[in-house]
Amino acid sequence: MRYSIIVSLCLGSAVALSGCDKLNQEEVERSVAGVNVIDQSNLNDVMISAADPEEGVAYFTRTLEQSPDRVDLKRGLAKSLVRARRPAEAARIWTEVVESPEGTPEDKVMLSDALIRAGDWSKAEDILDTIPPTHESYDRYRLEAMVADADQDWKRADSFYETAVGLTTQPANTLNNWGFSKLSRGDYPGAEKLFLEALTYDKSNFTAKNNLVMARGAQRKYDIPPIEMTQVERAQLLYTMALAAIKKGDVTMGKTLLEEAVETHPQHFDEAARALRTLESDGGATTIVKQG
Repeated sequence: MRYSIIVSLCLGSAVALSGCDKLNQEEVERSVAGVNVIDQSNLNDVMISAADPEEGVAYFTRTLEQSPDRVDLKRGLAKSLVRARRPAEAARIWTEVVESPEGTPEDKVMLSDALIRAGDWSKAEDILDTIPPTHESYDRYRLEAMVADADQDWKRADSFYETAVGLTTQPANTLNNWGFSKLSRGDYPGAEKLFLEALTYDKSNFTAKNNLVMARGAQRKYDIPPIEMTQVERAQLLYTMALAAIKKGDVTMGKTLLEEAVETHPQHFDEAARALRTLESDGGATTIVKQG
């Protein structure tokens, strides 16, 4: 079709026709090939970000069979594999990219990400250690923070989290991770502050809402702060807070919160109803604590 467009343009005027006389077949094919490269680049971006992950994997696998040495296609395949929740396979492809002459520090960051997703924290840390300090990116510091967390190096974790948050306009997930890190250390006020901050960037982040309630429950603060939530979310948050209260030994408060969760939910809330029945039985509080 593109060839016919070129021909039709050439027939538009005598001047253009004169120019087309000088355009040999080889030049036409080269021009068309250039357009194809642009179109394929756009298609690659679409397959990475918008397509079904498995469709993306199939597309890049098929395209790589035709051009096995193209690093951009390997990057696309690795990203698609991560989206398809196949991180171990993605790590193998990212390793090929990193070891190629075209490998970049950011490719090492992506390899580390895939390794962490695959559960290979030690190797991910080794890869991160090889990235030059001059390479500063949000993903790099986000991963550095997660690795420091895993090592329980809280000082470094806090420093990396803070740096990562400053390098993105959408820090909600990183703030939530940082808050969970504080929660696991027993710094409940610090965790609560970070979860609230995360929700200022993403009001729909239910994980941050649930973590916020856990942090408040750990401080015996048994009310839900004024955050945006649906009726179903409110019922679920009340349930989480009830469990936190029971674990703190505040069984009466826990029962009240469970009853409110059951009443709040627009449909039958089986988990809360079952917990309430268990609580009302002999030794119910102990059973709930053990289950939690």
